[in-house]
Amino acid sequence: MEKPEIPQKAPYGILMQPGSYKWCTCGLSNTQPFCDDAHYGTGFEPLLVEIEEEKQVWWCGCKHSKKAPFCDGAHRNV
Repeated sequence: MEKPEIPQKAPYGILMQPGSYKWCTCGLSNTQPFCDDAHYGTGFEPLLVEIEEEKQVWWCGCKHSKKAPFCDGAHRNV
């Protein structure tokens, strides 16, 4: 698998609690935007993210952001 799947062409806006999260990089997870280990055998690995305080996060949904795991508007061009 060379390129990630595009689960949605919009960000996932989620109020996040402090903690560690695995952001899906392959686009195959059924628990988007987070990893459910669907990447096995694809060459992709999840991106580990530490959220230190409660805040609204805009997670990339198209998997093409240059600021991954956060949305940078790349979904407008995919």
